[in-house]
Amino acid sequence: MNRVKRLLTIQDVSCVGQCSTTVALPLVSACGVECAVLPPAILSNHTATGFSGWTLLDIAAEMPKIEERWAKENIKFDAFYTGYVCESHIDPILSIMRSAAAPSAVRIVDPAMADNGKLYTGFAPDFPEKMAKLCKGANYLLPNLTEASLLVGEKEVSSEFLARQTQKGVEEIISRLHELEVSTVVLTGVSLDGESVGTAVSDGKEIVYDFNPRNPRSSHGTGDVFASVFSGAILRGASAAEAAALAADFVCECINLTSPDHWYGVSFERAIPYLVERISKEIR
Repeated sequence: MNRVKRLLTIQDVSCVGQCSTTVALPLVSACGVECAVLPPAILSNHTATGFSGWTLLDIAAEMPKIEERWAKENIKFDAFYTGYVCESHIDPILSIMRSAAAPSAVRIVDPAMADNGKLYTGFAPDFPEKMAKLCKGANYLLPNLTEASLLVGEKEVSSEFLARQTQKGVEEIISRLHELEVSTVVLTGVSLDGESVGTAVSDGKEIVYDFNPRNPRSSHGTGDVFASVFSGAILRGASAAEAAALAADFVCECINLTSPDHWYGVSFERAIPYLVERISKEIR
C-alpha cells in the first residue's frame, strides 16, 4: 500500500463561516490525504458581509516556536497549501516551507485576499505586494480574477472585466502571473461568453480551459472549497487540469445542495460523498 501523503495547510480558523481551515481539513482528508493544520490566526467568524463584526487572535509569534518543535521532531510535509493569511504571517510561513519540506515538496498558494473587484476587509492597499512574496516560486498559484489583477499590479478591477473577459486578456494576465516564477497558474472565475464560468490552467506553455454553467448565486467560501479539493487531488496524483475540473465540479455540487437561506457559506458537507466517489473512480 502506498504511503499516504501529508499536507500542511496554513490559513486562519474562522470558527463559524465554512471557510479556510474548517473547509480545508475535511476536504483534503476526504481526498485521502493526511491534512495537518497551522492556523496563524483565529477569528470568531469570517469577515464577509452578513456578520456585524468579528474577533481576531493573531498567533504569528507562536509560529517560530512551532517550527522549532517540528524540526526537533523531524516532522516533514509533502505539500504546503496556504489560504487566508495576514502580512505578519508571510515570513514565518516561508521559513516553515523551507525547514519542514520533504524532498520534492510542493507549494500550493491560494492568495485569498480579494473578490468582486476589491480587497477583503482589513487588508491595506499594499497587501497584494506582500502576498506576491508568498506567491513567488509556488508550484501552483490559484487566484481568482480580482486577486490575479491585484498581484500583477492593477489598482482597479472593473465589474465589466469580472463579468466577461476576452481570451487575449485572460492569457495576458496569466503570462504576467508566471513572472512570479510560478510553475502552474490556475485562474478561477474565467468567463468568455458571460453564460459559463470556469478555470484557465497554464503551465507556461499551454492553457487548458474548463467551464460550467454560471450559477446566479454568489456564495462565500467557494474559493476555499475549490483550493482544498484541488490540493487534495494534486496530492493524489491528478494533473493540474484534472484537479481543477474536479474542484470546479465539486463547487457546483456544493452550491446546488445549499439551501437558499444558508447565507454564510456552502453546505459542502452534503457533497462529500460525491467527492469521495469521484476521487476513487477517477484518481488512483
